[in-house]
Amino acid sequence: MGKAMMQDKLFSPPATSDRKAALAHVLRQRILTMELAPGAVLDEIALSEEFGLSRPPVRELMRQMAAEGYIELEANRAARVTSMSYQSLRNFFLAAPLVYVATTKIAALNASPDEIQGLKLIQNRFRLAVEQCDIDSRVYYNDQFHLEIGKMAHNPYLMPSLNRLLIDHARLAKTFYQPNNSHMQADLESAVQQHEEIIAAIERHDADAAVEIVRAHLELSRRNMAMYVAPEGLEVPADI
Repeated sequence: MGKAMMQDKLFSPPATSDRKAALAHVLRQRILTMELAPGAVLDEIALSEEFGLSRPPVRELMRQMAAEGYIELEANRAARVTSMSYQSLRNFFLAAPLVYVATTKIAALNASPDEIQGLKLIQNRFRLAVEQCDIDSRVYYNDQFHLEIGKMAHNPYLMPSLNRLLIDHARLAKTFYQPNNSHMQADLESAVQQHEEIIAAIERHDADAAVEIVRAHLELSRRNMAMYVAPEGLEVPADI
């Protein structure tokens, strides 16, 4: 699949006439890829006009996306994209090991053959995005990879935490994890390989191996993001 075709598949709205669903799809995409920056004001009128909706369904969607963690709503203020800060980064690295380890471990115990095939398809697209240096698609398919593992765990208690975590994972990756030297490119290739190893561990239902690989995978992200924030004085937690 060529880059243009993959982009069409990635960024086209849902195959539905439901304009509210299309708006939800596009807003999530714009937030995850940082087209809408953290803290950006969301113009209800402009969105209503863009998607041919009245304002009540747009406001309803805003409330839904606020509950999911994409948007911040405050009384007497316009809706804004959820903000990010150094505290966000610290909170992410404190919570990520707990959530990713739990979902990956349970997925390794529960995953069906069909679910594993779906995960492999996402991984193929992630690999292609890395090979083509397509940052937005790489961020998106990495998000989808870990989301799919969460779904494979079939645990409703973990999914809200995973969904919230993935919002900032995508945005942090877009902000900090962009290869600009051979070392970082090598790390991206390692991330691709770690995804493959996670799939293999899940496929053979080896929960312990899957957990060890996902821990190493998180350390790879932590190290690359820390390269950017450490000069600013933030100590990124290392005990992941």
